Amino acid sequence: MSVQFTRQLLRQASRAITEHEYNKLADATMDDLVTYLEDLGDSMEIDDFDVEYSQGVLTLSLGSVGTYVINKQPPNRQIWISSPISGPERFDYQTDRDAWICRKTSDTLGELLQRELQKALPLGNLNIPIN
Repeated sequence: MSVQFTRQLLRQASRAITEHEYNKLADATMDDLVTYLEDLGDSMEIDDFDVEYSQGVLTLSLGSVGTYVINKQPPNRQIWISSPISGPERFDYQTDRDAWICRKTSDTLGELLQRELQKALPLGNLNIPIN
């Protein structure tokens, strides 16, 4: 299979989303994540756990573990994350997977957060409601 043919298949499988679609998807993702994290913080007694969300930027402080910053990047139609564990990552929405996908690792945003928060927080199984 040629590189050109492979690229063509990838473009067809994951079409670019419009600006309107991006805003709708990114806002829903951020809202779901904020709600989940706030509920998690309210249900557990975790020292230095704090969630703030303003103007498309979510900050999750986990005390000695560090601080996550998750934000919308409308010009690129991406969601960016700065993790105290894995560092910075960028996520593009892939329509064929119905998920925010990291180009470098192919992880979804939900998978990355699930894996890292599971290790960072003294909790049972987490169920992060985003892809």
